[in-house]
Amino acid sequence: MDDTSTWLDDRALLRLTGDDVRGFLQGLLPQDMASVTAETPQWAGLLTPQGKALFDFLLWADGDAILIDCEASARDALAKRLTMYRLRRAIAIEPIEGGVHWSPAPRAGAVPDPRLADLGYRWLGDAAGASAAHPWRAHRLSLGVTEGIDELGSDKTLWLECNAEELHGVSYTKGCYVGQENTARMHYRAKVNRRLVVAPLGEAGDRTRAVYPELGRMVELRRVEALGDALVPEWLAAALAAEA
Repeated sequence: MDDTSTWLDDRALLRLTGDDVRGFLQGLLPQDMASVTAETPQWAGLLTPQGKALFDFLLWADGDAILIDCEASARDALAKRLTMYRLRRAIAIEPIEGGVHWSPAPRAGAVPDPRLADLGYRWLGDAAGASAAHPWRAHRLSLGVTEGIDELGSDKTLWLECNAEELHGVSYTKGCYVGQENTARMHYRAKVNRRLVVAPLGEAGDRTRAVYPELGRMVELRRVEALGDALVPEWLAAALAAEA
C-alpha cells in the first residue's frame, strides 16, 4: 500500500500552542497527557460533565505543541468547544494543513494505533492521494472498534460505553477532568451496562447508531445481556467476562 491509497480524507488536524497546552488538556480530557509523545499518540475524548462523549480524536505531540487528529466534519465544532474551555489562557487553537494516513502493515515513520495493535499504523503527512476511508472503515469495523460522531453520538453515549477503557482512552490515575465523576464511578463499580458494538447489517431500530450497507455492518448501543449477533472480539470478550 503506497501513499496514494493511505490518506484518510475524512480526518483533519488542529494544532494547539501556547501557555501550558498539556496542562490545559490534562484538566479537560480523560487521557493522561504525560503518555502523549511523538512516538505514542493517544486516543481521547472530550466529554460532557455527565461523562458522555462529545468528540473523539487522537492526540499527537509536536514539540511543545499538541496536534489533534479528528473528524474533518467535526473540526470546527471541536475547536469552538475547546475555545470555550480555554477562557483567558494564552493558547491558540488553529486548523492546519496536513493529512492523516493509515496502513494495516508497519512502515517507516508510522506508529501503532494506540487503541488496538490490530488496527494497524498511522502517520501524519501531506493531504494527498486517494481516499483510504473505506478500506480503513472496513478494517476497523471488522475488529469491533467504533469511532466518530455518527457511531459514538454526541452527548448520547457514556465514555465507558464507547469501550474507552478497553481501547486505552481513559486514565484512572491522572486527576480531575470533565466527566470524571460518572466515568470513575462506573469503573469502580466494575459494571458497564451498555456497549457500542458492531453487528451484521439488520433492521435499524432505536439502538442503531450507524449503518454501512456496502460493508454489511451496523453499529448499535446494546445492553451487555442482549448483545445478540454482535461481533465480540477478544478484547471486548475479556472485559465482559471480567464484569460478569
